[in-house]
Amino acid sequence: MHFNTPRLKFLIVSFTLAVAQSGTEADIPGWNQFRGPNGSGVAPGCRPPVKPQASHQAWKMPIPPGLSSPVLSAEKIFLTAIDGDRLVTLAFERKSGKPLWRREAPEGPLEKVHKTSSPATSTPLVDEENVYVYFGSFGMICYDHEGREKWKKPMPTPGSLYGMSTSPIAYKNMVILVIDNDKNLEKSRLSQSMIIAFKKNTGEVAWEARRPHHRSGWSTPIIWNHGSGKELVVLGNGRVRGYNPDTGAEKWFVGGFSRETIAVPVSGNGHVYISSAQLGGVADEKIDPKPFWQAIMNFDANKDGKLERKEMTGNFTYPLRPELPPGHPGFGIPLPQDKKHRNGRLDGIFGWVDKNRDGYWTNEEYTAHMAFRRGKPLLAAIRPGGTGNIETSHVTWELTRSIPEIPSPLFHRDLIYLVRNGGLLAAVDAKDGAQLYRERLGGSGQYSASPVAANDHLYLISNLGLISVVKTGKEFDLIHSYDLKEPVLVTPAIDASTIYIRSEKNLLALRSKD
Repeated sequence: MHFNTPRLKFLIVSFTLAVAQSGTEADIPGWNQFRGPNGSGVAPGCRPPVKPQASHQAWKMPIPPGLSSPVLSAEKIFLTAIDGDRLVTLAFERKSGKPLWRREAPEGPLEKVHKTSSPATSTPLVDEENVYVYFGSFGMICYDHEGREKWKKPMPTPGSLYGMSTSPIAYKNMVILVIDNDKNLEKSRLSQSMIIAFKKNTGEVAWEARRPHHRSGWSTPIIWNHGSGKELVVLGNGRVRGYNPDTGAEKWFVGGFSRETIAVPVSGNGHVYISSAQLGGVADEKIDPKPFWQAIMNFDANKDGKLERKEMTGNFTYPLRPELPPGHPGFGIPLPQDKKHRNGRLDGIFGWVDKNRDGYWTNEEYTAHMAFRRGKPLLAAIRPGGTGNIETSHVTWELTRSIPEIPSPLFHRDLIYLVRNGGLLAAVDAKDGAQLYRERLGGSGQYSASPVAANDHLYLISNLGLISVVKTGKEFDLIHSYDLKEPVLVTPAIDASTIYIRSEKNLLALRSKD
């Protein structure tokens, strides 16, 4: 037997790290996919710095842009990026940050993405032998840990409103990928929304499941182990569905979610928890119109407390996310070119708000218009055992407040944590959906990175790079804040002593000293 094989080396080091972290949690998998073990965001037994600061920085390495999160093997870090016009997979040494290898995806046209997205957004999956990467512009590629290509599967680029971001996950000897597609009406099989399970060793298709009612979505699925079995849980536009992960057969569904679903489901306490903000990123069913109107009043040039069409210049857009600065591509919806009726009044968004047709928006008109937003923000707790439509039979509770747009929820010791734009953190009782607190972290603007947890602490990072460390529990306890002074848009990775953070231009490691 060769004791220096990559697989055996991976298992030995992983086992050693796990035992060193906690003798009772040696079977906890490493941070090998988006949001770590089964997408949970929780790193049991790990002890990164509780009060991170500059002195904890073990290394910092410049990297090309991209929005995939880092994932870990025993000795390496993997992520994807776009370098010039080429999509690349990168490997680094965990201990030092030293670049180890760079592999280019086959050359070809890049998918169209939103200004805030990237063609390199899907996070890799790593196991003891291979690294699996998905690019919407190409398809799936499998490398070994040394960067040798093992197989690739070209796939048509899906139609998507913002670009692809769903990430592959592992189940038994399969890699499972959800491809929800706005080209659903085309006759081609590969232009329809579906789930594909690939065999890890060869890339052959093990099974496919069609999703004819789903358009583009940005959520990554999980495997829900609820004691009586395992199910593949997939959140898509409007509905979450449960599937048999061995065959792809659909088992159940629950509706009521928004058109744009991003968060990863999480499980615990005998339930799976699903969340999506209202369309446009609204977190509360009862909307507070004040921040939106204040954002509009920034364009009130003559300061008369109203807004007329000629004042809607420069960076003006119809606000969806007032916590962002005007001009940010996610701030709002650009007004289309004006169209006039024969009577001279303006139609479109301006006319919809200007109900009395006097050529101005008032606070009262705008507030009334906001009441027509479609859908609702929703966090739902679903228990196992149902088939078909289980909306009335297996949904234990629902919450319609404090729901994040991009960050996924985090379940830890019977509590669910939610972080939303503006730096608001909420804790929810997983048993009944009661909100225990909602407090400000001190960060401003947007939050895109999902919360992660280790050593009974939450790590929350704003888009501006503020790290907030909060003690887990029923009462809000902000332990520490540290400003990286560089933008962070993706979820970090955690191992025994380190939190690995991908910023806009760098990959860095904050490591405990003891």
